[in-house]
Amino acid sequence: MTPTARPVDAAAYAELERALARLLETDRDAVILQGEAILVLEALALGLGGPGVRALNLVSGPYGEQIGRWLERGGATVHQLACEFDRALDRGEVARALAEERFDVVSIVHAEAATGAVNPLAEIAALAHASGAIVVVDAVASVGAEPLRIDDWNLDLVAIGPQKGLSGPNGVCALIAGPAGWEAIERNPRAPRESILSLLDVKREWVDAGRRRLPFYASDFEMRALGDALAVREQEGIAACVERHRRARDAVRAGIRALGLQPWIAADEQAAAVATLVAPPHAISPKRLLDASAAALPGARPGLLALAPGPLADTALRINHTGDGAATAPVLEALGALSLGLRELELAPDAGAALEAALAAFG
Repeated sequence: MTPTARPVDAAAYAELERALARLLETDRDAVILQGEAILVLEALALGLGGPGVRALNLVSGPYGEQIGRWLERGGATVHQLACEFDRALDRGEVARALAEERFDVVSIVHAEAATGAVNPLAEIAALAHASGAIVVVDAVASVGAEPLRIDDWNLDLVAIGPQKGLSGPNGVCALIAGPAGWEAIERNPRAPRESILSLLDVKREWVDAGRRRLPFYASDFEMRALGDALAVREQEGIAACVERHRRARDAVRAGIRALGLQPWIAADEQAAAVATLVAPPHAISPKRLLDASAAALPGARPGLLALAPGPLADTALRINHTGDGAATAPVLEALGALSLGLRELELAPDAGAALEAALAAFG
């Protein structure tokens, strides 16, 4: 935005929300919030987690663990169903948990950027609804990288972050809310009011009021960056964006296997399209391999390789093939850097085979 550009007013703000809903092919309420995605996730958990609420929190990574703590802080009784962080959730285990107890809310992280796993969201949502629970989804890492059929799967409350698969800014986030989701928050007497975490305030003063007057200040730079990103993704098409991410994922997995390494998520059908984790060989620490590989990465894309976040930082590296990184050149750069790092540590990777395997996966 240039200094002479007009501020983002209510009409422009509402148009961006319509553009987001159009891109995601949903007829539900799309509400853009001013803050990083952690804002909408915490607001959702506190808005739902009132006294008497029973929540089944599905944990396949550190983000799911945090959502459970917020639900408890709001007053909910939380049952955590966790899997090891090297696989996706098992729908059979979820079905058994839902059959054994009654839950009002089922919360799930769709794709785990921290582990590189993607959970079977459609199947789990169907199980939750059959049991009478609403479904709350952290789709920050999955939107634009995985199929996300919000209306078809009847996802009641979905947290969106544009900074990954949509190649947008990280200073705004969004909520996609259906009627059952709004009703669940409205029933909670402890849902935040008169607070930056109050989704009910936004609904009453913005959505229900016809989106005519903004009840908060809009960050002009972030909103215009979001508008640019949505325009690019709409031109590309959401299905094409998802397919691009999936091909990048397949190329990375083929390449690291050709280097003699194994993806952290062993099963291909459980692998997320946003990022791939890989453990170094021969007791080499991830930090040592990252340092050896980083020198080969172009300065314009230093984030392609990084330590895995959270508890896996001492165990694995992460290849970030998301957003603009879900393309042939960045994937080849990451694999080439990893290969040179292995060679620097006196191993003998077949760099040519890795690049050939990746290119074959791209097709």
